[in-house]
Amino acid sequence: MTNDMIETALSRDSKLPLSPEAIRQARLDNPKMRERELATQLGISEAEFVAAWCGVGNTRLNVRVNDLLNGMEALGEVMALTRNESAVHEKVGVYDGVRTSQRGAIVLGEDIDLRIFHNNWAHGFAVEKRDGERISRSLQFFDKHGTAVHKIHLRPESNVEAYEQLVTMLKSDAQTPTVKVEEPAEELELPASLSDVDLADMRDRWAAMSDVHQFVGILRKFNVSRHQAVSAMDEEFAWRLDDSALVAMLNLVSSEDIPIMCFIGSPGVIQIHRGPIKQIKPMGPWINILDPGFHMHLRLDHISELWAVRKPNRDGHVTSLEAYNSEKKLIIQFFGDRREGSDERSDWRMLMENLPKRPGHAAA
Repeated sequence: MTNDMIETALSRDSKLPLSPEAIRQARLDNPKMRERELATQLGISEAEFVAAWCGVGNTRLNVRVNDLLNGMEALGEVMALTRNESAVHEKVGVYDGVRTSQRGAIVLGEDIDLRIFHNNWAHGFAVEKRDGERISRSLQFFDKHGTAVHKIHLRPESNVEAYEQLVTMLKSDAQTPTVKVEEPAEELELPASLSDVDLADMRDRWAAMSDVHQFVGILRKFNVSRHQAVSAMDEEFAWRLDDSALVAMLNLVSSEDIPIMCFIGSPGVIQIHRGPIKQIKPMGPWINILDPGFHMHLRLDHISELWAVRKPNRDGHVTSLEAYNSEKKLIIQFFGDRREGSDERSDWRMLMENLPKRPGHAAA
């Protein structure tokens, strides 16, 4: 399927699904295009794209998240990948330190650190691709809209036998090369402005936090988005940064050996890197971290606002750098590396307090 044929497919009746055969042919005709980009061009979700190979290379899985996680350590070293529209987080390690419950799960391994929200996992696949004698294997999971929530890529050192046993255990009875996805629903309404929010009460509750996780409760209490809450605070707790601040921060923590925490979230997972970073590489609109065991890719042109955010806790306070897109959605967060029960690193705090500010910030 050439680009002209793709356009023809997109111009037809949108109620008629693109056939698995047409999807597979589009892959053959566009071998160098990233699959996610090709799916977008075809007007389908990434889950629909992956499903087209069920029965001819890919295997549909039952999405039993806890069973998956409890079986992952046996695979040994793998690469965990979580992304959103603007940022990608890739971390090499072992899925150890797994803790599961009916509502969610966490992975607290030495290298792989995840917060997992079960309700947003809907479709799963074991994906195998052949390139001559080489076979790449991965486990890929998507939400009900077909958006990727998490992927696990095997590495040369991974235990393929354990992988095959896990796939057999999770294999679905339904192996048809199609998958039904839902159109995204309209988001719950938030206040169009903060005029009907008791800002003094919200600030008092913010100042009284003894744990940063209480922040989510504040958002729910006042029915505000993260960005609304941050932008409403005075400069004791939040201040707008200059557009250059994020790259400046990355270069400074690299040169000064300041270990950080980097959070990137998908609809169903938050993935965290903890430690130093070294190799900062710009490439077109992307800024990349390309360290052994950790890669991050961030679209700088998707960032509309940068904020420094200070949240009190029982040990003092923690300071984050947060990037938001034009829709005021969080793309990525950075903190100084710290352990529960310890105060924030003084070198990170000093760095954050001296990054260039956006002139004229006042609480919105």
